[in-house]
Amino acid sequence: MDKSGASKRTPFRLSPKLILAIIAVVLLFVLILSSVFVVDQTEEAVILRFGKYNRTVGPGLQAKLPLGIDRNYNIPTRVVQTMDFGQSSGQDLNSRFMTYPTGSTVGESVMLTGDLNIVDVQWIIQYRIEDPAKWLFNVQERDKTIRDISQSVINQLVGDLPILAIMSSERTTIEVESQELMQKIFDSYELGIRLLTVKLQNIVPPVGEVQDAFEDVNKAIQDMNRLINEGKESYNREIPRAQGEASQVIQVAQGYAAERVNNAQGDVERFISVLEAYSLSKDITTRRLYIETMEEILSQADAGTLTLIDKKLQNFLPISDLTVTPGGVK
Repeated sequence: MDKSGASKRTPFRLSPKLILAIIAVVLLFVLILSSVFVVDQTEEAVILRFGKYNRTVGPGLQAKLPLGIDRNYNIPTRVVQTMDFGQSSGQDLNSRFMTYPTGSTVGESVMLTGDLNIVDVQWIIQYRIEDPAKWLFNVQERDKTIRDISQSVINQLVGDLPILAIMSSERTTIEVESQELMQKIFDSYELGIRLLTVKLQNIVPPVGEVQDAFEDVNKAIQDMNRLINEGKESYNREIPRAQGEASQVIQVAQGYAAERVNNAQGDVERFISVLEAYSLSKDITTRRLYIETMEEILSQADAGTLTLIDKKLQNFLPISDLTVTPGGVK
């Protein structure tokens, strides 16, 4: 045997069966990967079959036809999305009217009020995707459409009101009415979204008399709130004290009234008992009452406050010299 031939190795060749097995495994792996997908808890997935809407599925591990027959588009339907208007630029009101060479103006939040004043109204909207299929297919430029509708509605409402009302009393009215109007327009466009809130932020008047008037109004409102708070504080301090004093006076009066009533009832009951005894034995009762009265009078003799005067005599008789006997006074 040739030594050089012995050292040569036989080249490794793949058999057709092995190649077919490898291809089959790869195809199976690709089929499995393209047949399942994951939908997050905050999402819903829209399934298209050959480019046509087929179904909408919820969160979890989902299945679809492989090899691009079904395509899934995950839409964040449980996420509240926020869009702000007029808050990104840090320019003042006057610089927002600068005209660029193209002729476009700066500032989507600069508006004309009902009394022909210019005001910068900044606001935000929050919405949630309610129908992912409508969101995907019914409107092409969704964000621009939402911005245009929101700006149009706010402009309409601001243009119907004077500037001081916009900046003070009508803010809540504008927020409520704008939310209703925007939602109607979104529904007519079938955007598939639900508007959650419209919130006005900063409202900046133009520099000059309007801004000075608004500052005066704000100052008056602050003074009013301060006086109201001071009045409430004084009320909370004085009213409980007055109520306590009134309650004390009422309790004293009620106690005095109860005492007088009880004394009167006792006197009445005692008089009635005496009257009953008198009606049964008038002579004895008369003598007993006379004796009791004399005892009460003569008991004051020890204090030296009682003096007996005899109108037939010329002298005073000290009561201490008298004695009481069953037969009378001596």
